[in-house]
Amino acid sequence: MLIERVANNQIIISFSQGTDIFGIQRLIDYAKYLEATSKSKAKQSDVDKLADEINSNWWDKNKHRFLK
Repeated sequence: MLIERVANNQIIISFSQGTDIFGIQRLIDYAKYLEATSKSKAKQSDVDKLADEINSNWWDKNKHRFLK
């Protein structure tokens, strides 16, 4: 693996050919999450509450697909 900083504060990470692509994609997704939330002032409790509400609404709309 090779990590280098280039112009415009960008970082290039190179992996060897045999590296697991799924694992790399998970790392990239996590890095995107960190970048997207870096300036957020949301509290974890607010995020958890919103996630619970979304999951509950989704389940109410879709449970008929799973329960018969």
